Amino acid sequence: MIKQDLPSLLRANPYPGRGIVLGSSPGASAAVIAYWIMGRSENSRNRVFEATEDGIRTRAFDESRMTDPSLIIYRPVRLVGRRVVVTNGDQTDTIRDFLLAGKTFAQALRTRTFEPDAPNCTPRISGLLEQDGTYTLSILKAGCSGMCDRQFFEYACCADTGHFISTYQGDGDPLPSFAGEPVPVSIGCDRAEELAGALWESLNEANKVSLFVQYIDLETGFPETVIINKLGGRTVSAPRTSIWKEK
Repeated sequence: MIKQDLPSLLRANPYPGRGIVLGSSPGASAAVIAYWIMGRSENSRNRVFEATEDGIRTRAFDESRMTDPSLIIYRPVRLVGRRVVVTNGDQTDTIRDFLLAGKTFAQALRTRTFEPDAPNCTPRISGLLEQDGTYTLSILKAGCSGMCDRQFFEYACCADTGHFISTYQGDGDPLPSFAGEPVPVSIGCDRAEELAGALWESLNEANKVSLFVQYIDLETGFPETVIINKLGGRTVSAPRTSIWKEK
């Protein structure tokens, strides 16, 4: 497996859209999560990430400028027992509900399809991180004759290795959907702050909106979390308490 340099990939792409990275730190001591959003319209750019009890949510930075909350206001990251769900839309809640009911990640996503925003038909990308550092990524995208293609990819916990998936291949009209398998990448950073800084600097300045990075110590469950908002600044937290809840 040839791992690519994630910041270099992002610098070469003006519009990957929303992106998910799951993986492990260089020493394999921490699970790694990264999620970001980008926007071309004023409505999409008028957003920030806000911490919640079980993850993060998107919200309007200036409520008076919000014109359409559909598809852009949701909970991208939610802790479900001893798993973390990461997605680019309200399928986060679908997955959470299915997991709490004893069903699976795949079963949840078989009830969903790509976003109703033709002609882009934006894919729904989703990830599930397990307590042991293994993870699954999925993409739901427009296929033949407008049908939904559902793809799932499962990965082991491997030092200094992650996988990256985004909604788009780049800018365009309509926007070209992500193609192929999630890209293997080197994490390259021992701390969440270091990775967050590298990713934020690599995202296109005009289009980047918000970034979330979290490292979870695989032994203790202690998290280190960084949130960067173009309109709201940066927050860092590293509580000495376990993130894992009882199932």
